[in-house]
Amino acid sequence: MAFGPVNMGVMAGTIQTVETLRGPAGRLEALLNVGAADAAYSAVVCHPHPPSGGTMHTKVVYHAAKAFSHFGVPVLRFNFRGTGLSEGTHDNGPGEIADVKAALDWLQHEYGLPILLAGFSFGANIGFRAACGDDRVKGLVGLGMPLQAGGRSYSYEFMAHCNQPKLLLTGAQDPFAPRLVMESYFDEAGGDTEMQWIEGAEHFFAGVPGSPQAKLDRMRLAMQDWLGRKFFGL
Repeated sequence: MAFGPVNMGVMAGTIQTVETLRGPAGRLEALLNVGAADAAYSAVVCHPHPPSGGTMHTKVVYHAAKAFSHFGVPVLRFNFRGTGLSEGTHDNGPGEIADVKAALDWLQHEYGLPILLAGFSFGANIGFRAACGDDRVKGLVGLGMPLQAGGRSYSYEFMAHCNQPKLLLTGAQDPFAPRLVMESYFDEAGGDTEMQWIEGAEHFFAGVPGSPQAKLDRMRLAMQDWLGRKFFGL
């Protein structure tokens, strides 16, 4: 797998197009939020279900990238195969797991730093499947981790052996992740697993009747708080 150099002289906070990320199905369209020269970690964010309109530009993905950037972390966002300008076709899971692994390989090659991963919805399930047990990945954030959505069921049997620190952030009114079921599913997850519920939010962390204001900022700040406590000594 070929890689090209990142221009490390670019100012932190700049967004660059990545031309060298390739998965098994071909080139993956990607953006890099450039981090600080002394960054302690690199990060990747995985987007929601592509046939349902999910891309690396989805608002939740953007806010997750901002949470990492708050700590000067370089953040890679990419489109799964068949999405946007990414080559290949949607594979309903296995191919997308391989895409995440390609993104992890790219970050390892370019930075050689410990990696943090966040995913939203489909991207959370796929990202966790790719990264659980990977020694390069030191922490995982699942945003709107789904149990059922659009007629699709998501399983989490692998989580029992997922020992990295994990944060699961879910809208309290998320119809795809009922609270009691979520808690029963993830009570036995391996390692340090923290679950938080964003009141007045649904799956996309938008508002709900009675609390109409979007909760994206609240989601991002909760993610920043967890990252600060777990990885940045705050």
